[in-house]
Amino acid sequence: MKKIGRLDRPDNFGSAQIFSNPFLERISRTHISIPITLFLSISSVSMYYGVVTTSIPVGLGLAFSVLGLLAFTFVEYMMHKHFFHMEPDTPLKDKLQYNVHGVHHDYPKDKDRLAMPPFVSAAYAAILYLVFTLLMGDFALYFLPGFLLGYSGYLGVHYVVHVYNPPKNFLKVLWVNHAIHHYKNPDSAFGMSSPLWDCLLYTSPSPRDLSTSRMPSSA
Repeated sequence: MKKIGRLDRPDNFGSAQIFSNPFLERISRTHISIPITLFLSISSVSMYYGVVTTSIPVGLGLAFSVLGLLAFTFVEYMMHKHFFHMEPDTPLKDKLQYNVHGVHHDYPKDKDRLAMPPFVSAAYAAILYLVFTLLMGDFALYFLPGFLLGYSGYLGVHYVVHVYNPPKNFLKVLWVNHAIHHYKNPDSAFGMSSPLWDCLLYTSPSPRDLSTSRMPSSA
């Protein structure tokens, strides 16, 4: 797998210009609070309709929400590993990979590009709702909030990991793993919100990476 990003510039501030069109360039950026608020709002509405418009017992519905949350962590891992870090063996793949994720490796402290723009996030939520409804009917009203809650948590964790110094508690592992992914070995630590799938699928940071890792200063 080709290494992406600049491993030699761990404190790289600044931003890349992706689009020559000023309007497209502007809407490619977003404050982290916008997609998080959007996802949490959609989750609340979906959960409300699940409770008041279906005969699904609330306890069973909440179990589907937990399944949705777990499903997100798996999708996050697989997307990061196989799409964001796909082999850029054609010009189209190379451009797609850079615009979607490589630019983040080059400019990891660009706060405006730590999440997809609002219109893309809204489209994701709509597509997910349609797919989940097709697969599980009314249970999608409970599954979707869990999935989007996982997405919101991922966005929040990803933001604070890049912006703030690591805490002195058990959450520090998220900072360390993501720092290794950015600055030591981008072929490991694909899980941002959870190290679960890295552990299960053998992509956790190696002991050597852990022993030699350093955390860049916060933005």
